[in-house]
Amino acid sequence: MRRLKVYLDTSVISHLYAPDVPDKMNNTLALWEEIKSGLYEVYISEITVKEIINSDEPKKSIMVDYLSQIEYNFIEIDNEIMLYADKLNEMGILTDKHYDDCLHIASAVVNECNYLLSWNFKHIVRVKTINGVRSINAILGYHGIDIYSPNLLIESED
Repeated sequence: MRRLKVYLDTSVISHLYAPDVPDKMNNTLALWEEIKSGLYEVYISEITVKEIINSDEPKKSIMVDYLSQIEYNFIEIDNEIMLYADKLNEMGILTDKHYDDCLHIASAVVNECNYLLSWNFKHIVRVKTINGVRSINAILGYHGIDIYSPNLLIESED
């Protein structure tokens, strides 16, 4: 059986240790166990790594430690990804100020991920962005992608 391709933005990795929001942290930890078990084919991008490296300690070390626990595919930001990110910006889906979020979305779409997971409800997991991505994918001929928060992908224990 083919594993689902899942792109993780930095907010997901960041919430592996977020005691100030225990529900999000617990959901992310449950997802992480599924990732460690090999349930998903995971993708992270150059922008994810850059954001982690630019984080303050001890958070940076915690995120690096968690990443060392899993296998993932690394996406370099190339011209195709930048063109897609520029399209998000041109169409007013996201602004220049949030260009890194454009790069997360573009990385997931261009690499044909089934899901983009994020806790970023302000810019990524919101109706305007989801509908904008659908429109751009239709215009440019990219496959569909689902944009969810991590708790929606966790397998049920029932």
